[in-house]
Amino acid sequence: MAPEFQKNTMYVSTELESGDVQKNFDDDGREKRTGTLLTASAHIITAVIGSGVLSLAWAIAQLGWVAGPAVLFAFSFITYFTSTLLADCYRSPGPISGKRNYTYMDVVRSHLGGVKVTLCGLAQYANLVGVTIGYTITASISMVAVKRSNCFHKHGHEASCSISSYPYMIIFAVIQIVLSQIPNFHKLSWLSILAAVMSFTYASIGLGLSIAKAAGVGHHVKTSLTGTTVGVDVSGSEKIWKSFQAIGDIAFAYAYSTVLIEIQDTLRSQPPESKVMKRASLAGVSTTTLFYILCGTIGYAAFGNDAPGNFLTGFGFYEPFWLIDFANVCIAVHLVGAYQVFCQPLYGFVEARCNERWSDSKFITSEYAVQVPCCGVYNVNLFRLVWRTAYVVVTAVIAMIFPFFNDFLGLIGAASFYPLTVYFPIEMHIAQRKIPKYSFTWVWLKILSWTCLVVSLVAAAGSIQGLVTSLKHYKPFSTQQ
Repeated sequence: MAPEFQKNTMYVSTELESGDVQKNFDDDGREKRTGTLLTASAHIITAVIGSGVLSLAWAIAQLGWVAGPAVLFAFSFITYFTSTLLADCYRSPGPISGKRNYTYMDVVRSHLGGVKVTLCGLAQYANLVGVTIGYTITASISMVAVKRSNCFHKHGHEASCSISSYPYMIIFAVIQIVLSQIPNFHKLSWLSILAAVMSFTYASIGLGLSIAKAAGVGHHVKTSLTGTTVGVDVSGSEKIWKSFQAIGDIAFAYAYSTVLIEIQDTLRSQPPESKVMKRASLAGVSTTTLFYILCGTIGYAAFGNDAPGNFLTGFGFYEPFWLIDFANVCIAVHLVGAYQVFCQPLYGFVEARCNERWSDSKFITSEYAVQVPCCGVYNVNLFRLVWRTAYVVVTAVIAMIFPFFNDFLGLIGAASFYPLTVYFPIEMHIAQRKIPKYSFTWVWLKILSWTCLVVSLVAAAGSIQGLVTSLKHYKPFSTQQ
């Protein structure tokens, strides 16, 4: 029997023969998905490896040679494990032949229900909004870094080279307005692959420069098993707060659960989506962990306890300036793609809800075919055009008014890491598999969940302290020094 078709902004009801349905549509009546292991891995790498990979040398410097790598490996395991649990929940009640759930909220609704659905939505979409604002700021910092690098090369390392980031935020926003007109996640594969290549490129450049610096003649920096030294590099309280922040940076650097279900919803039906997603998660997390360990440890060896927050935009390196420029351009290009990976689920959520609420509105539901030179026919939806443009503009304005928003981002990440990456996947796994209460499996899953809650609270405390410190030195509309 042919599946039912639902009318919304992306899918239109059509009368088709049974054979055509099987050929062009999936079992839920939606356009046949074409995602593969490669595209899913690219989406994951784009979401996970951000410019934060270059700040891991700072994180290792706070924790030291023992705790730093140990925390990295611990969170890579936790992230991979919980992502496999979440992948099995894409379909319900069974992971192979159950009903599809298109969003994280749908998954929670199918397995847990109740007020937990609302809590999931608040955590997920607040995180997505925060990430897109943070990416606007971070991308502009990378663009400014290119200008500053050229300035230092021309006028010397002692030059002030003060440059405003606001014009670059506007440029980034204009690019995002154009890319945001891509209808949905299914059309983003090429952008994620490009962004993943960029992330490998700038991480490799940072790694190569660190190796060259560490191996340089006369290179001597201070490192230790416990990281920065109390009374020498930092005070006792600073050591605690910065260690908390470092743990938080590492934990949240791995979090991609906010978009995992949306990524899985792009995959072909065969082989089973859960199996492909687990392999993609393994490939993505393994790749990012390798880069994280290399960049973190070798970066620490190169800069020691004085490691900068980001040695490409924070100018841990000055020369060769052209290579620094190229690396920062790669960061900006990567963040262009990463912004889309994180905002597309939000776009889809708002548009689906509006379509349900005002299904008779032509402004919301109608598509208009427009011939685009060199690109063929593009279907324009007026609501999508106006709403997505407005969203990008608002995030850019917030980024300009509050350029210290990255400090808020750590707090938002602290609030969303535990529920989205740990709590909900574990609770849904227990419900799906009907694991008996107080059984061995139930107990150790609960121990893992509570341990991660403590870590998340600790990281939140560190983020709040960092935010308070940033506010003390905040000067509205100031240029970068």
